[in-house]
Amino acid sequence: MLVVRTLATTYYNGYHIEPHSHPWGQLIYASEGVMRVGADDRLWLVPPARALWAPAAERHEIWAQNGFSMRTLYLAPRLAAFLPQRCQAMDVSPLLRELVLHIVSLGALDTSQADHRRLIGVLVDLLLTTEVLPLSLPMPRDQRARAVADRLRANPSDPAEIGALARAAGASSRTLQRLFASETGLRFAEWRRRLRLLHAAALLCTGASVTEAGLDAGYQSTSAFIAAFHRQLGDTPLRYRNGRSQSV
Repeated sequence: MLVVRTLATTYYNGYHIEPHSHPWGQLIYASEGVMRVGADDRLWLVPPARALWAPAAERHEIWAQNGFSMRTLYLAPRLAAFLPQRCQAMDVSPLLRELVLHIVSLGALDTSQADHRRLIGVLVDLLLTTEVLPLSLPMPRDQRARAVADRLRANPSDPAEIGALARAAGASSRTLQRLFASETGLRFAEWRRRLRLLHAAALLCTGASVTEAGLDAGYQSTSAFIAAFHRQLGDTPLRYRNGRSQSV
Protein backbone atom coordinates (compact mmCIF):
# COMPACT_ATOMS: atom_id res chain seq x y z
CA MET A 1 0.00 0.00 0.00
CA LEU A 2 1.32 3.43 -0.94
CA VAL A 3 1.67 5.62 2.16
CA VAL A 4 4.10 8.28 0.86
CA ARG A 5 3.89 10.05 -2.47
CA THR A 6 6.26 12.76 -3.71
CA LEU A 7 6.46 15.86 -5.89
CA ALA A 8 9.56 17.65 -7.17
CA THR A 9 9.21 20.94 -9.03
CA THR A 10 10.73 24.39 -9.40
CA TYR A 11 8.82 27.68 -9.29
CA TYR A 12 9.95 31.04 -10.63
CA ASN A 13 10.04 34.29 -8.65
CA GLY A 14 6.55 35.55 -7.84
CA TYR A 15 4.74 32.31 -8.71
CA HIS A 16 1.61 31.84 -6.62
CA ILE A 17 0.01 28.50 -5.84
CA GLU A 18 -3.63 29.31 -5.10
CA PRO A 19 -5.27 28.23 -1.81
CA HIS A 20 -5.90 24.48 -1.82
CA SER A 21 -5.83 21.44 0.43
CA HIS A 22 -4.93 17.76 0.20
CA PRO A 23 -6.50 14.64 1.69
CA TRP A 24 -2.99 13.58 2.72
CA GLY A 25 -0.62 15.41 5.07
CA GLN A 26 2.11 17.38 3.31
CA LEU A 27 5.75 18.05 4.19
CA ILE A 28 6.65 21.12 2.11
CA TYR A 29 10.40 21.51 1.72
CA ALA A 30 12.33 24.04 -0.38
CA SER A 31 15.67 22.43 -1.17
CA GLU A 32 16.74 25.76 -2.70
CA GLY A 33 15.31 29.26 -2.31
CA VAL A 34 12.69 30.68 0.03
CA MET A 35 8.94 30.20 -0.02
CA ARG A 36 6.13 32.02 1.75
CA VAL A 37 3.23 29.85 2.82
CA GLY A 38 -0.16 31.08 4.01
CA ALA A 39 -1.85 28.52 6.28
CA ASP A 40 -3.71 28.31 9.57
CA ASP A 41 -4.32 32.12 9.50
CA ARG A 42 -0.58 32.65 9.61
CA LEU A 43 2.21 33.60 7.22
CA TRP A 44 5.15 31.19 7.23
CA LEU A 45 8.56 32.14 5.80
CA VAL A 46 10.37 28.92 4.98
CA PRO A 47 14.03 29.03 3.87
CA PRO A 48 16.33 26.11 3.04
CA ALA A 49 17.07 23.81 5.99
CA ARG A 50 13.46 24.35 7.03
CA ALA A 51 10.19 22.71 6.05
CA LEU A 52 6.52 23.24 6.76
CA TRP A 53 4.26 20.43 7.89
CA ALA A 54 0.65 20.94 6.73
CA PRO A 55 -1.82 18.35 8.09
CA ALA A 56 -4.45 16.79 5.87
CA ALA A 57 -7.26 19.13 4.75
CA GLU A 58 -5.34 22.28 5.86
CA ARG A 59 -5.92 24.96 3.24
CA HIS A 60 -2.70 26.66 2.26
CA GLU A 61 -1.17 28.76 -0.49
CA ILE A 62 2.44 29.26 -1.52
CA TRP A 63 4.36 32.19 -3.00
CA ALA A 64 7.82 31.83 -4.54
CA GLN A 65 10.37 34.34 -3.28
CA ASN A 66 13.11 34.68 -5.91
CA GLY A 67 12.17 31.21 -7.13
CA PHE A 68 12.56 27.95 -5.24
CA SER A 69 12.90 24.22 -5.77
CA MET A 70 10.19 22.34 -3.86
CA ARG A 71 10.49 18.75 -2.73
CA THR A 72 7.23 17.56 -1.19
CA LEU A 73 6.25 14.39 0.64
CA TYR A 74 2.55 13.50 0.92
CA LEU A 75 1.78 11.21 3.85
CA ALA A 76 -1.32 9.01 3.84
CA PRO A 77 -3.85 9.70 6.65
CA ARG A 78 -2.83 6.54 8.55
CA LEU A 79 0.76 7.86 8.65
CA ALA A 80 -0.04 11.55 9.08
CA ALA A 81 -2.10 10.71 12.18
CA PHE A 82 1.18 10.31 14.10
CA LEU A 83 2.20 13.89 13.30
CA PRO A 84 0.91 17.29 14.56
CA GLN A 85 -2.61 18.28 13.56
CA ARG A 86 -1.64 21.92 13.06
CA CYS A 87 0.90 23.55 10.76
CA GLN A 88 4.45 23.64 12.07
CA ALA A 89 7.77 24.89 10.75
CA MET A 90 10.41 22.23 11.23
CA ASP A 91 14.18 22.15 11.23
CA VAL A 92 15.60 19.98 8.45
CA SER A 93 18.77 18.28 9.62
CA PRO A 94 21.29 17.02 7.05
CA LEU A 95 19.97 13.49 7.67
CA LEU A 96 16.34 14.48 7.13
CA ARG A 97 17.29 16.45 4.01
CA GLU A 98 19.05 13.46 2.46
CA LEU A 99 16.17 11.17 3.42
CA VAL A 100 13.61 13.49 1.81
CA LEU A 101 15.67 13.75 -1.38
CA HIS A 102 16.15 9.98 -1.46
CA ILE A 103 12.42 9.33 -1.07
CA VAL A 104 11.67 11.87 -3.81
CA SER A 105 14.11 10.03 -6.08
CA LEU A 106 12.16 6.81 -5.41
CA GLY A 107 8.86 8.51 -6.26
CA ALA A 108 6.78 6.80 -3.54
CA LEU A 109 6.99 4.45 -0.55
CA ASP A 110 5.00 1.23 -0.46
CA THR A 111 4.48 -0.79 2.73
CA SER A 112 4.63 -4.00 0.70
CA GLN A 113 8.39 -3.48 0.26
CA ALA A 114 10.66 -4.18 3.24
CA ASP A 115 13.22 -1.48 2.38
CA HIS A 116 10.41 1.07 2.02
CA ARG A 117 9.00 0.11 5.42
CA ARG A 118 12.39 0.84 6.98
CA LEU A 119 12.51 4.25 5.30
CA ILE A 120 8.98 5.03 6.51
CA GLY A 121 9.98 4.26 10.10
CA VAL A 122 13.04 6.51 9.93
CA LEU A 123 11.03 9.31 8.30
CA VAL A 124 8.33 9.31 10.98
CA ASP A 125 10.92 9.13 13.77
CA LEU A 126 12.81 12.12 12.36
CA LEU A 127 9.66 14.18 11.88
CA LEU A 128 8.51 13.46 15.42
CA THR A 129 11.83 14.52 16.96
CA THR A 130 12.78 17.48 14.77
CA GLU A 131 12.90 20.96 16.28
CA VAL A 132 9.79 23.10 15.83
CA LEU A 133 10.67 26.65 14.78
CA PRO A 134 8.91 30.03 15.27
CA LEU A 135 8.88 31.06 11.61
CA SER A 136 5.29 32.30 11.37
CA LEU A 137 3.39 35.51 11.77
CA PRO A 138 -0.33 35.78 12.59
CA MET A 139 -2.38 37.36 9.81
CA PRO A 140 -5.37 39.66 10.41
CA ARG A 141 -8.78 38.62 9.08
CA ASP A 142 -10.42 42.03 8.59
CA GLN A 143 -10.39 42.96 4.90
CA ARG A 144 -8.75 46.35 5.50
CA ALA A 145 -6.02 45.05 7.80
CA ARG A 146 -5.46 42.05 5.55
CA ALA A 147 -4.93 44.36 2.56
CA VAL A 148 -2.17 46.14 4.48
CA ALA A 149 -0.65 42.84 5.62
CA ASP A 150 -0.66 41.47 2.06
CA ARG A 151 0.96 44.65 0.74
CA LEU A 152 3.77 44.41 3.29
CA ARG A 153 4.10 40.66 2.81
CA ALA A 154 4.77 41.26 -0.87
CA ASN A 155 7.32 43.99 -0.09
CA PRO A 156 8.61 44.01 3.52
CA SER A 157 10.82 47.02 2.77
CA ASP A 158 7.81 49.19 1.80
CA PRO A 159 8.59 52.56 3.44
CA ALA A 160 4.97 53.78 3.67
CA GLU A 161 3.93 55.04 7.10
CA ILE A 162 0.87 53.66 8.85
CA GLY A 163 -1.24 56.67 7.87
CA ALA A 164 -0.66 56.13 4.16
CA LEU A 165 -1.17 52.38 4.50
CA ALA A 166 -4.42 52.91 6.37
CA ARG A 167 -5.78 55.39 3.82
CA ALA A 168 -4.97 53.06 0.93
CA ALA A 169 -6.91 50.32 2.72
CA GLY A 170 -9.90 52.55 3.50
CA ALA A 171 -9.31 52.81 7.25
CA SER A 172 -7.95 55.27 9.79
CA SER A 173 -4.62 54.77 11.53
CA ARG A 174 -6.41 54.18 14.83
CA THR A 175 -8.69 51.55 13.28
CA LEU A 176 -5.73 49.78 11.70
CA GLN A 177 -3.86 49.76 15.02
CA ARG A 178 -6.91 48.33 16.78
CA LEU A 179 -7.45 45.63 14.15
CA PHE A 180 -3.86 44.40 14.25
CA ALA A 181 -3.84 44.32 18.04
CA SER A 182 -7.13 42.45 18.33
CA GLU A 183 -6.65 40.02 15.44
CA THR A 184 -2.91 39.23 15.63
CA GLY A 185 -2.09 39.94 19.26
CA LEU A 186 0.64 42.34 18.11
CA ARG A 187 0.73 46.09 17.77
CA PHE A 188 1.10 47.11 14.13
CA ALA A 189 4.71 48.27 14.57
CA GLU A 190 5.60 44.97 16.26
CA TRP A 191 3.89 42.97 13.52
CA ARG A 192 5.73 44.90 10.81
CA ARG A 193 9.08 44.55 12.59
CA ARG A 194 8.61 40.80 12.99
CA LEU A 195 7.70 40.44 9.31
CA ARG A 196 10.86 42.29 8.30
CA LEU A 197 13.08 40.24 10.59
CA LEU A 198 11.61 36.91 9.48
CA HIS A 199 12.12 38.03 5.88
CA ALA A 200 15.73 38.94 6.66
CA ALA A 201 16.31 35.63 8.48
CA ALA A 202 15.06 33.75 5.44
CA LEU A 203 17.44 35.70 3.18
CA LEU A 204 20.37 35.03 5.50
CA CYS A 205 19.68 31.31 5.19
CA THR A 206 20.11 31.57 1.42
CA GLY A 207 23.56 33.16 1.83
CA ALA A 208 22.69 36.86 1.63
CA SER A 209 25.09 39.17 3.47
CA VAL A 210 24.00 40.95 6.64
CA THR A 211 23.89 44.27 4.76
CA GLU A 212 21.87 42.80 1.88
CA ALA A 213 19.36 41.16 4.22
CA GLY A 214 18.94 44.33 6.27
CA LEU A 215 18.39 46.54 3.23
CA ASP A 216 15.95 44.11 1.65
CA ALA A 217 14.00 44.03 4.91
CA GLY A 218 13.72 47.83 4.98
CA TYR A 219 16.53 48.78 7.36
CA GLN A 220 18.59 51.72 6.11
CA SER A 221 21.16 51.23 8.87
CA THR A 222 23.03 47.94 9.23
CA SER A 223 23.66 48.65 12.92
CA ALA A 224 19.94 49.19 13.54
CA PHE A 225 19.19 45.93 11.72
CA ILE A 226 21.74 44.00 13.78
CA ALA A 227 20.36 45.42 17.04
CA ALA A 228 16.73 44.63 16.12
CA PHE A 229 17.65 41.14 14.91
CA HIS A 230 19.53 40.31 18.10
CA ARG A 231 16.77 41.71 20.30
CA GLN A 232 14.03 39.72 18.57
CA LEU A 233 15.81 36.49 17.58
CA GLY A 234 18.46 36.23 20.27
CA ASP A 235 21.45 36.08 17.92
CA THR A 236 23.39 38.36 15.60
CA PRO A 237 22.58 38.12 11.89
CA LEU A 238 26.12 36.96 11.10
CA ARG A 239 26.10 34.13 13.64
CA TYR A 240 22.60 33.17 12.51
CA ARG A 241 23.71 33.15 8.85
CA ASN A 242 26.87 31.13 9.50
CA GLY A 243 25.11 28.63 11.71
CA ARG A 244 22.24 28.05 9.30
CA SER A 245 24.45 27.80 6.21
CA GLN A 246 26.58 25.14 7.93
CA SER A 247 23.48 23.10 8.76
CA VAL A 248 22.30 22.77 5.15
